[in-house]
Amino acid sequence: MTCRKIQPCVLTIAGSDSGGNAGVQADLRAFHCYGLHGCTVFAALTAQNPRGVKSVHVVPPAFIADQLDAVFEMYGIKALKTGMLGTVDVIDVVARKLKAHPRVKKVIDPVMVATSGAKLLADDAVEAMKELLLPQATLITPNLPEAEVLLGHPIENADEVRAAAKELAKTFGCTALVKGGHAVEAGATRRGADVKVAEDVLFDGRRLHAFSRPVIPHPVSTHGTGCSLAAALAAELALGRSLAKAVDGAKNFVYEAIRLSYYTGKNCGVLGMPRRET
Repeated sequence: MTCRKIQPCVLTIAGSDSGGNAGVQADLRAFHCYGLHGCTVFAALTAQNPRGVKSVHVVPPAFIADQLDAVFEMYGIKALKTGMLGTVDVIDVVARKLKAHPRVKKVIDPVMVATSGAKLLADDAVEAMKELLLPQATLITPNLPEAEVLLGHPIENADEVRAAAKELAKTFGCTALVKGGHAVEAGATRRGADVKVAEDVLFDGRRLHAFSRPVIPHPVSTHGTGCSLAAALAAELALGRSLAKAVDGAKNFVYEAIRLSYYTGKNCGVLGMPRRET
């Protein structure tokens, strides 16, 4: 009998975006660009477009559990990412199921607020995420507001971003990537700065790594970049990249996706689809 090579699979556990820009749809787009098969577990359904989230339907936790069982029963999941989980009950069931798969690399994106400002995580769910899910992570990817919530204090400048990455890694026992986005550049506060460089900071438990890319002026779309970055990170890890190389590759992917973004309606655009090596 011929031995067949098993290709790595990637899993997203997240919410949907009816506009196809963010959430599970963005994750599948990223997986496809990496040439990887993507499995999905829907944790929430949203009615949204780039202007905002109109409503959210949380998927019953028992059905989330069934989806996870169905995927892990058959597919060779090498890495996964989580996105919008929404409630304590959802976080609890996801955390319990993931404990049974310690070898799977886990990118946990602690999604709390949409780009539009819509709240995507209940207040009591923050503590559940900190206690149950983040300690299981291979890598967590909070943006600045999320890092402030997780740590309980403000982060005002580039030095504090680096300190926050170390504090997060120590607190939750995992590698931490703090996403500065367009909000921070070296030596500038994130409020009111004329920023030309987007810098993310990774602390792997031993070293700090900084990843900078120039800010693309007036892009057609940036909606879904956080989801796309986490998905690209999961894809990179599934392909065997080291954490630092995975972050560098994922940052390149998102930069190109923004650069290649295009219009799909009046004043409405989506990220482009850069091709990545597998």
